[in-house]
Amino acid sequence: MKRVEILAVGSELLTPFFQDTNSLFLTERLNSLGLDVSFKMIVGDEEEDLVLGLEDAVRLSDLILVMGGLGPTADDRTREAAARVFGRKLIPCPEVMERIQDRFRRRGLSMPDCNRKQSLILEGAEVLRNDFGTAPGQWIDRNGKIIVLLPGPPHELKPMFDAHVLPRFECFRLGHFFRKTLKLTGITESAVEDLMTGLTPDDPSLGISILAQPGQIEIHLKSLSPSSPEEAEARLKPFENALLSRIGENVFSVDGKSLEEVVGSLLCSLNATLACAESCTGGLISHRLTNVPGISRGYLGGMIAYSNRAKTDWLGVGRDVLIASGSVSAQAAEAMAAGVRRESGADFGLAVTGIAGPGGGTPEKPVGLVYTALAEENGVESSRNLFLGDRDQIKFQSSQKALDMLRRRLLVRRP
Repeated sequence: MKRVEILAVGSELLTPFFQDTNSLFLTERLNSLGLDVSFKMIVGDEEEDLVLGLEDAVRLSDLILVMGGLGPTADDRTREAAARVFGRKLIPCPEVMERIQDRFRRRGLSMPDCNRKQSLILEGAEVLRNDFGTAPGQWIDRNGKIIVLLPGPPHELKPMFDAHVLPRFECFRLGHFFRKTLKLTGITESAVEDLMTGLTPDDPSLGISILAQPGQIEIHLKSLSPSSPEEAEARLKPFENALLSRIGENVFSVDGKSLEEVVGSLLCSLNATLACAESCTGGLISHRLTNVPGISRGYLGGMIAYSNRAKTDWLGVGRDVLIASGSVSAQAAEAMAAGVRRESGADFGLAVTGIAGPGGGTPEKPVGLVYTALAEENGVESSRNLFLGDRDQIKFQSSQKALDMLRRRLLVRRP
């Protein structure tokens, strides 16, 4: 089995209002067999487009999963397109028709005439029973290539695939995958690439990919073993360890946890407390932290000191500081962090002030300029940051930077 393709049918999937989530489910199931997906395609409901999509899939791939377009309405045309591509007739199946009629009878309804088209099966295809809807699936073997037609609704597709398709795919199993994701922050994608120089594995059973997003980088590692997931994990371990030794404390998670979860766990394990003073982030740090169960053991609360008056009256930031350096400055951020720590009695005070945009920037202080500060008993430290992106992205990156400052400080304190 050389190439695997998933073909999603539905014009709604080509709009900004609907997402193809079925392919994620199918990919996970295929990966569990050691099978990688080579192609994914979304095709609208027009029959000519479906024909072109299927022809392309058959030309390129050996195992093709087609989902959607098996319903009873006029724009459900997957069966008709497949019949044209494979040169096969559509034949009514009495058993399927009876199941469809019975489904309506059990609901006290009469079957609309349009549902009859769902009993049409490609000549030579095998019916895949649908226990959660009216559209049966179909298994087609064409010159050694396998094409599986599946219904689009997830509550129908998932149980059908697990019951009637996945067991039959065991004969295609290439092995067992083990996957791991390293989450990093405080470092750029290019810096990660440089640190990884010479570490790219030559072993084809090991794989690595880097996914960059604002404020965070993910390194996805995978390993394939012919015998077991445990062996796959063992194969990956030396490479993972070598990678971790290179990128060090930039990695904040190896087990799927978010940065706020990691920070919350560190706070609680050290019996330390935190309070936040936020300006441009508008409470985002507090929001992220309070999504962590049990965080009340370490997080005392926060202040959204957006105006200069709030910074002065609530946090004790000196007017002379604001006049001399401005509200977006290292001095203001440090005074905010020290003030919220003092007023709350927390062990740590975390502060953010900056320009999130889209307006308000100047040549000296452009949009994206953000200062983060962390206060503790030994003093206050601050960081000057220049973030790119829209307002939401700058706010998130600011919260990420602040949380990471705290994380690194807590790591130093950890026994």
